[in-house]
Amino acid sequence: MPSPRVAFLGTGLMGAPMATNIARADLPVTAWNRSPEKSADLAQYGVRVADSAAEAVADADVVCAIVTNADAVEDVLFGHGVAAAMRPGAIFVDMSSIPPKVEKQHAERLAATGLRHLDAPVSGGTRGASEASLAIMVGGEKDTFVDATPVLAAMGRATRVGPDGAGQLAKLCNQVIVAIGVGALSEAMLLAAAGGADPASVREALRGGFSESRILQEHGQRIVDRNWLPGGQVRNMLKDLNAVIEAADDCGLDLPFVSLARSLYQSLYDRGVTGYDHTALLLEIEHRNAPHRVGDRPDLTPM
Repeated sequence: MPSPRVAFLGTGLMGAPMATNIARADLPVTAWNRSPEKSADLAQYGVRVADSAAEAVADADVVCAIVTNADAVEDVLFGHGVAAAMRPGAIFVDMSSIPPKVEKQHAERLAATGLRHLDAPVSGGTRGASEASLAIMVGGEKDTFVDATPVLAAMGRATRVGPDGAGQLAKLCNQVIVAIGVGALSEAMLLAAAGGADPASVREALRGGFSESRILQEHGQRIVDRNWLPGGQVRNMLKDLNAVIEAADDCGLDLPFVSLARSLYQSLYDRGVTGYDHTALLLEIEHRNAPHRVGDRPDLTPM
């Protein structure tokens, strides 16, 4: 069976290394981004850069997209002509993070035109994207998932979790755990500092115990370093938590910890901290507990 031809739409912080890893797996890749300069460096990895989204997908068997939000996915699919330009039977793999019910609507619209669909949001951040170690949560038909597996495997570990929209639901579950975990980590580190312990040493002491996690390992180090360069941005975490609340309402659920995390991120966002890494939730906890602070290092912030 010949290698699937891939189009990759959206080559920002996450998309560029993801497209690169597909090319490194010896799959032919054509890329497109709204801002052309973000795709320019991909040519050195054998990625062909298209002038338009429609041109990028015209011959593709699998079209992957990772863009900002549901409106951006809608615009790419139906505003930039991607759905109209795709070959019958081709697979659209939405790797963005958008509400499950919107994803289901997209799947239905594409199916009506003879196109196949998977929702496949990811977790693992820019490091996971670079190392091809992303957790990829996939919703859609089983046969479609199997056909797209060579492409997904080039980016990380893909698991089908159910029908259309289920991948997005799994991503929301991920964000629930991450957001609440970052909040718990922020409070613990501030408590350590305020009580006279060294936060960096406390983090190290906790390693290997029941609180061991990638959150403690990676985000804990970010807090020690006060490194707020993104990673996943505050604005995107807030977007996802809003989607969690909406999905919970649709299911008739009350999720109090999520509601609290969402309100804290909203306060941070309202104070203008939007493009920082979402670990900067610590800044909101510190704001409420001034003058207490974790460490004396200066904050490393995006421009």
